[in-house]
Amino acid sequence: MNSEKKITIAIDGYSSSGKSTMAKQLAKTIGYRYIDSGAMYRAVALASMRAGLVSPHKEPDVDGITALLPSVDIDFEVTCDGQNTLLNGENVEAEIRSLEVSSCVSPIATISAVRHALVKMQRDMGLSKGIVMDGRDIGTVVFPDAEMKVFCDASAEKRAARRFKELSDKGASVTYEEVLENVKTRDYTDETRDESPLRCAPDAVRLDNSEMTIDEQNQWLLNLYNEVLASL
Repeated sequence: MNSEKKITIAIDGYSSSGKSTMAKQLAKTIGYRYIDSGAMYRAVALASMRAGLVSPHKEPDVDGITALLPSVDIDFEVTCDGQNTLLNGENVEAEIRSLEVSSCVSPIATISAVRHALVKMQRDMGLSKGIVMDGRDIGTVVFPDAEMKVFCDASAEKRAARRFKELSDKGASVTYEEVLENVKTRDYTDETRDESPLRCAPDAVRLDNSEMTIDEQNQWLLNLYNEVLASL
């Protein structure tokens, strides 16, 4: 890699479309910083749940969550096998991946104050470039001028199967049907929200990885990165 050429890489897509797995591996391979924007929204959702401001059966208290935001500090801790999400210094990586938090994160992400606060944090993290960030609106809102943009997709059933296996491997007591319903609900909420809805940026390269292995999609992304870098 030419160390003088640092770019911003934006990877967007649907929930459980494999974008985080790809983004993490690419960042590790090319020596960039990986930023999981979805984990940031999950952390806000968890903080709001702990404060009794939202639950899977309760609509978000928008005013309460807006007032809570200044006390929410989110950071990432690099580990030997990836990174942990820190909420006010506490490692909440495992907790934010629960189905309960997943059920609350899309409603939380529709709140304008939440999106504005996190977009500012994300832009600050990317000021010096050399980052790979994944999420829902990275290429459209956070970094519209990113040199490399990818939009990941896969069928809802395929994504639910991946998510179900991930949760089951961690010992979570969930059914495939519950996970599939969660995936479909999140898709609808992400696509129809007023604030920064999920969209494929016009200049993004679209990838349907329904039938790809992890190794195949990682190689595809690395090849695209090398093509983009060579064109600059």
